[in-house]
Amino acid sequence: MSPARVRILFCGVGALGSTAATLCRNLPATLAFVDFDRVEAKNLASQAYTRQAVGRNKAEALRAQLRTFYGIDSQAYPVRLSETNIAELAAGADLLVDCLDNIAGRTVILEYAGRAALPSVHAGLAADGTFGLVRWGERFVPDAEDEPGQATCEGGEHLPFIGLVAGRLASIIAGFVRDGTRTDALVTPAGG
Repeated sequence: MSPARVRILFCGVGALGSTAATLCRNLPATLAFVDFDRVEAKNLASQAYTRQAVGRNKAEALRAQLRTFYGIDSQAYPVRLSETNIAELAAGADLLVDCLDNIAGRTVILEYAGRAALPSVHAGLAADGTFGLVRWGERFVPDAEDEPGQATCEGGEHLPFIGLVAGRLASIIAGFVRDGTRTDALVTPAGG
């Protein structure tokens, strides 16, 4: 990528997405967030939200926090990502960042990115906290969660590891913004 400002669309701003997006706040980029979900009190243990965000839409809450705490303007789309709206949401994006936790959403992103020749990077955590993965679309194959709707980051149990994976994702996004580098990572609790 060039040093010009790019637009990055974070799809899913739960544990990984909210933390990585916050870490990307200093990039020469316009950050945009899509998430239909609301912040719940239980999310505060593992996601980058404050108590004041409880009850608010996650995309809108993250936009407000970046503006309030860091003076960063961003965009929020409080909707569920789908095949019918991804083209509109991704319009003008230079990078799609997949932090969703379900195969249906991941597939929508991967397929749209392929059709639109748009770079996509995908990040996820194993439900048991044994590993995290960051992989570019051309090398990513989505897999189903062990149980539909399975939570991967409840209760803050894996909070340091969530931070480690989100930090690696943010670093990989920064490399792409800086010079187009597309690095993959397999992250374990011991580092990597």
